[in-house]
Amino acid sequence: MENTEKDIELTQPAEEVEEAPEEKLIENLADEEIETVVTEEYGADQIQVLEGLEAVRKRPGMYIGSTGPRGLHHLVYEIVDNSIDEALAGFCTHIEVEILPDNVISVRDNGRGIPVGMNEKMGLPTVTVVLTVLHAGGKFGGSGYKVSGGLHGVGSSVVNALSEWMEVEVSREGHVWAQRFSRGNAVNDLTPIADTDECGTLIRFKADPEVFTETTVYDFEVLQRRLRESAFLNAGLSITLTDSRDPENIVEQVYCYEGGLSSFVEYINNSRGLTPLHQPPIHFSASIKDRYAEIAMMYNDGYNETMLSFANNVNTVDGGTHETGFKNALTRVFNDYGKKYGILKDGDKKLSGDDVREGLTAVISVKLTEAQFEGQTKGKLGNTDITGLVYSTVYEKLMTYFEENPSVAKAIFTKALDASRAREAARKARDLARRKSALESNSLPGKLADCTEKSAEHTEIYIVEGDSAGGSAKDGRDRHYQAILPLWGKMLNVEKSRLDKVIGNDKLSPVVMALGTGIGEDFDISKLRYNKVVIMADADVDGAHIRTLLLTFFFRYMRPLIDEGHIYIAQPPLFKVSKGKKFFYAFSDEERDRCIEELGGSCDIQRYKGLGEMDPEQLWETTMDPQTRIMLRVNLEDAIAADETFSILMGDKVEPRREFIEKNAKYVQNLDV
Repeated sequence: MENTEKDIELTQPAEEVEEAPEEKLIENLADEEIETVVTEEYGADQIQVLEGLEAVRKRPGMYIGSTGPRGLHHLVYEIVDNSIDEALAGFCTHIEVEILPDNVISVRDNGRGIPVGMNEKMGLPTVTVVLTVLHAGGKFGGSGYKVSGGLHGVGSSVVNALSEWMEVEVSREGHVWAQRFSRGNAVNDLTPIADTDECGTLIRFKADPEVFTETTVYDFEVLQRRLRESAFLNAGLSITLTDSRDPENIVEQVYCYEGGLSSFVEYINNSRGLTPLHQPPIHFSASIKDRYAEIAMMYNDGYNETMLSFANNVNTVDGGTHETGFKNALTRVFNDYGKKYGILKDGDKKLSGDDVREGLTAVISVKLTEAQFEGQTKGKLGNTDITGLVYSTVYEKLMTYFEENPSVAKAIFTKALDASRAREAARKARDLARRKSALESNSLPGKLADCTEKSAEHTEIYIVEGDSAGGSAKDGRDRHYQAILPLWGKMLNVEKSRLDKVIGNDKLSPVVMALGTGIGEDFDISKLRYNKVVIMADADVDGAHIRTLLLTFFFRYMRPLIDEGHIYIAQPPLFKVSKGKKFFYAFSDEERDRCIEELGGSCDIQRYKGLGEMDPEQLWETTMDPQTRIMLRVNLEDAIAADETFSILMGDKVEPRREFIEKNAKYVQNLDV
C-alpha cells in the first residue's frame, strides 16, 4: 500500500476528495542528496522576452492565482465581472451564465457590447485588442467606466490566453460581430454574421487542459455562490445560471434581489439557521464625489461574527481599509452611546471590538474609481481615503438608528455586555491556567503518550477516540516521533458556546495543553509542538461526530492550524480480506469486493467497527506507518463557505441541518448507522 496524503476541502462532500492531487510524504529531507546544476554562461542569449499573451500561459498563477479548481472558476468570474461593470455603468440588466456540455462556459449580457471599431494604435478592431492584448480596456481612465471590478484590464485577455478556444459575438451598431481565438491567438477576422437591433456581448470559452491539468470540470455550487453574491450586491440585476451538461437534467437558477444588501444579510442568517435579534436589517449608505459606501447589518443569537466586504463588487476576502473604517466606527458608536445613555457606567471597561461584533452579520460594499487592490485576485482594498467615508457613515447613521430605535439598541447592547463579561471570565480562566501550569512540573495532559523527538518539524500527534484505540495506538506507534492523545466521550460543541465555556473544558483542555499554542487571541502557532495533528476516529456515526466537533473547535479557535496545513484526518481501513496467508485491507465496499475477486472468492472478511478492534501491529501498518498509510489533509478552499457549513451543522436550528444532510447524503460512504 502506498502512503498517500490528500487534501480535503471543508466545503466539499467527501466523494470529491478522491479527485484531489496526491502527495508523497517526504520525511528527513536533510538526509537526501540534492544535485545542484550551475549554468556557467549568462548572457544575452539567456534573456527571454515573452510576447503577447505568452507570459500568461508561461506563468498563469500570477494572473489567476492557481491552475487548480480555484483558478479554473476564476476564469468565469473575470468574464462575468466585465458584464457586471456594464451593470454598474447603468447599461446592463441581465447576465446569463451557462455551463455547456464538455464544460464550455457561455456568458451573455445585454450591455452596450464591446466596441468593434478600429483601434488606431493597434490597427485592429477594438474587441480583438481587448481579447488579445494585456492591459487593454476601458478601465484606465476616460468615461468608459467610472466604477470597475476589472481594474487591471487583463481579465478577458487572460481568459482567452488560458482557453483552448474562445468565441466572441458582439451585438452592436446594427450587426452581430463574431470572432474565434485559439489559445489567445485570433483564428479569423472579426466579421458581421447577422443583423440585429439589440446590444450585448456573448463570450464562449473552453479552459485549456494543457494549463488546467488537475481538472477542467466546473462545480455548479461554487459558481452559484459567486453569482448569487453578485446579484445581492447589485439590487435589481438579474443573473441566470444554467447547467446544461446533462441534457436530461438541465438545472437553472435565477438570482435577482430588489432588497440588495439587506436581502443578502437576511439570506446569510436564514441559511445558517440563526435567529435575528431585530427586523429588518440595519441599512445605510452615503457618497462623496466618486466614492460610495453601503452597509447592511443584523445581529443574531449566535456567538460568531460574519463580515463580508466588497469593493466594486469584488469580494475582498482579506479585508482592507473599508473594513477598518467599519470596525473602528462600530466600536466607538457602542461606547459613546453606552456612556451617553447610562448603559456603561463610569467604572465600566470599554466594550472591545470583539464584544460589539459577537453575533453580527454585516456586508460592506464600497464603489470607487481607481480602486487599489493587492494583486490580480484582488483580496484586499488599499484605498486609504475610503476609510473616512465608511467610518463617518457608520458612526453618524448607526448612532441615529440607536437613538430612534431604543428597543433594538437595548437588545444588541445586552448581547454585547454579555459577551464582554464572558470575555473577562475567559481572561481570568486563562490567567489561572497559566499560573497553574507555571506551578506544576509537567503541564502536559496526563493521558498524553509523548514522543522522544523534540523538534516539532519531525513530529506528529494522533488525537484518538477512546482509551481502547488509544492503547493500541500507543503500543503500535513509532515512539521516536509519534505522540498519542486519547480522548473519551463527546466533547463540547464550541459553535454553541462562548470562549469562557471552552477554556478549561475537560475534553478540550488536553488538546490545547498538548499542542501548546493556546487558543483564541492567545494563539501562537510558533509554539506548536507537532507538525502534524492527526484526528483518528472510528469509521461510524459517532466517529464522524467527533471529527466534526474537533474540526469545529480548530476552525473557530485555532484556525491557523488549518490555514497552514497542520490538520489531518487518518483513514483506517474498514475491512481485512484474507484467504490463506494472503490478505488485503480495504477502505470501501467497492475495494473490498475487488479484493475478494482478486483472491478468487470465498474469503474471510473482518469488518473493523472501531479502531479498538485492531491490534497494535494492524493499526500501525494500515493507519500510522508513513510508508503505507492514507491521510487526508484539511484545508480551506473557501473560508466563507466553510464558516457557513459549520454554522449549519453545529448550530441550534434543525431545519438547515436537515436540508444539508439530505442534499449531501449521496456522498456519505461506509458509515454504520
